[in-house]
Amino acid sequence: MFPSTRPRFRASSDSDSEEVLLRNGVVRGNSSSPRNRVGELNCNDVIGGGRGMLLSEEARRAIAEERVPLASLASVVGGGGGGGDRDSSSTRPRFDFQQIAKWVEQILPFSLLLLVVLIRQHLQGFFVTISVSAVMFKSNEIVKKQTALKGDQKVSALLGVSFVFMLYVICIYWWYRNDDLLYPLALFPPKATPPFWHTIFIILVNDILVRQAAMAFKCLLLIYYKNSRGHNFRQQGQMLTLVEYTLLLYRAFLPTPVWYQFFFNKDYGSLFSSLITGLYLTFKLTSAVEKVQCFICALKALSKKEIHYGVYATTEQVNAAGDLCAICQGKMHDPILLCCKHMFCDECVSEWFEREWTCPLCRKSVKPADLRTFGDGSTSLFFQLF
Repeated sequence: MFPSTRPRFRASSDSDSEEVLLRNGVVRGNSSSPRNRVGELNCNDVIGGGRGMLLSEEARRAIAEERVPLASLASVVGGGGGGGDRDSSSTRPRFDFQQIAKWVEQILPFSLLLLVVLIRQHLQGFFVTISVSAVMFKSNEIVKKQTALKGDQKVSALLGVSFVFMLYVICIYWWYRNDDLLYPLALFPPKATPPFWHTIFIILVNDILVRQAAMAFKCLLLIYYKNSRGHNFRQQGQMLTLVEYTLLLYRAFLPTPVWYQFFFNKDYGSLFSSLITGLYLTFKLTSAVEKVQCFICALKALSKKEIHYGVYATTEQVNAAGDLCAICQGKMHDPILLCCKHMFCDECVSEWFEREWTCPLCRKSVKPADLRTFGDGSTSLFFQLF
């Protein structure tokens, strides 16, 4: 009896050991791999080795070397492991962008319809604002061209341009004489609280027409310096810069009375309107400090004869240099000695610096002025809305 049952016990043991090895990831294959070494173990090696042990130490080491990390349940449920998470996270922003694009596509036609209705309700205001802005841009180019002519301007042309500019401004204010456009010019609030779009219209039209009137004044300045002795174009540029910074300072305060009247509306409640008005005035005063500083710097530059890019040369320095300007090829007039020791006429080198801040001979960089210059007759084109 014993010989017949013994092989059967060994077979079942072998099958059990194979089942245990397969369950732990052991596959028969090449004899050189650790898995094959585990497969060659007999039943005694698997079952033996102490109480409570299913595998020998050698089998355990072989399985540990070839153990494949198993995916966790959360990763499987979440979409196939870490790679799936990365794929989903990478596609999520694209999905959000597509949703935003679809949302914009849906509301764009309705927004255009609202814009058309808004323009139709304020058609005259839109037309006037766009037209006076176009005229201002063209007028700025005309004044710049007249300034670039230096002493070759025609007095009749400058007088004609100045007269047309002022007549244009007067006609616009006369046409809108009942729309409270004149009160903010004297920094007084309008008589009645204007609606929002009318507030914007008053501020924009006043801001544009004030610049138009300043351009007419610049043309008169060009006439004055053309007829003056010596044609001091550097002083002319300083005066144009001072006029522009004075205009910027005035324009900074020009919208204040209109917004004051708009915010100080009793319909919102006395506490709320007082709080909003106080905050606006605080922000306005903070932003106006820079304009005041620029105005003071421009005034100092005009009153002082000092120049930031050099010094006036002495007689000995002029004689040593040869008394010949390299720019105009003529005799020195008010010679300026730059930091690179090259000497030029004051008018010649100041005109050169309107194009680039380098020495005309050695091309060494010259420190530009800390204050932006408007010596070319240009006018700042940004809109002072607040």
